[in-house]
Amino acid sequence: MKDPRITQMAEVLVNYSTRVQKGDVVLISASGFESEPLVKEVYRLCLAKGAKYVEYDFSAPEINRHFYNSASQDQLAYFPKHKLDFMKKVDVYIGISAADNSMAMANANQAGMIAWAKLLKPIIDWRVKKTRWVITRFPTHGAAQEARMSLEEYEDYLFSACCIDWDAESRKQEKLKKLVDKTDLVRIKASDTDLTFSIKGLPGIKCDGRFNIPDGEVFTAPVKDSVEGYITYNCPTVYHGKEFGSIRLEFSKGKIVKATSTGMDAELNRILDTDKGARYIGEFAIGVNPNIRVPMRNILFDEKIFGSIHFTPGQCYDECDNGNRSSVHWDMVKILAGDGEIWFDGVLIQKDGRFVHKDLKALNPKE
Repeated sequence: MKDPRITQMAEVLVNYSTRVQKGDVVLISASGFESEPLVKEVYRLCLAKGAKYVEYDFSAPEINRHFYNSASQDQLAYFPKHKLDFMKKVDVYIGISAADNSMAMANANQAGMIAWAKLLKPIIDWRVKKTRWVITRFPTHGAAQEARMSLEEYEDYLFSACCIDWDAESRKQEKLKKLVDKTDLVRIKASDTDLTFSIKGLPGIKCDGRFNIPDGEVFTAPVKDSVEGYITYNCPTVYHGKEFGSIRLEFSKGKIVKATSTGMDAELNRILDTDKGARYIGEFAIGVNPNIRVPMRNILFDEKIFGSIHFTPGQCYDECDNGNRSSVHWDMVKILAGDGEIWFDGVLIQKDGRFVHKDLKALNPKE
């Protein structure tokens, strides 16, 4: 029997996030064949909305891993122009991942993965800048195991984080966005963390269900050379198929001058040396999804944890351009619940993961 929450989630993606309308060209791109139930519902709804063409494709991480390990230099350098040509015709892009093994790329050729990511950047850039896009996840046994949950528990968690009243959440986020817009100096204090940086002149951007499902953050970016101090992230992160824990970054004049991660120092610094921009920060964000409270080793969820921040080495977003350019954009999460403070221009706005500023208390989840 079909889970009605799949239809509800498809309605969020089609009707709210991407606003599919008559005459649209839609690309549904799915990673992992287990996403088929959601792909089918999204496809059906897009046709019902009057999209003139809906294409769907599936990819398999195990096949991609074989490419990274086996491709020659010529194969890694071949640009798939036909994909860019089609992307230029796309109005709506809906990406669905149903990863059954987050470690599928753990032993893949990292140099090949980095080279391929650089090569495909024009396609990704066009998709991000020129289409109405959204990305999401579909529950699998593997993802549930990563989250330390049963599949049933994981499904409940995922759907509760995705299928919420995004219009209401958007209204709540507006006050935080306005406060970010007025702020110059930010300070983050917590265990083995003391960061200061300026966000003056850089706007706050609401993430209210338009581009990610689940969503729930307000982001900006630091003035590129303003970051000083150090941060230790307490949320595990998976990047290029490798898990990193206890990442600690030290900054001087905006640049990461020292980076460590338990047992993974070399791998961490290799990624941060991808290009010059990878050692500068492209995003600072505050997580506010009321139904995401614990890490799941899935960044689409973890960066939205209520009572967390992420402080992201690499590429900034066009909507909040601090001038940093990189092929890396690595969201690293620090949970402040129970231990941490956020200060805006000398005023405490959040303590131990709950907002204390009078204008922001409506964002706090009901306990």
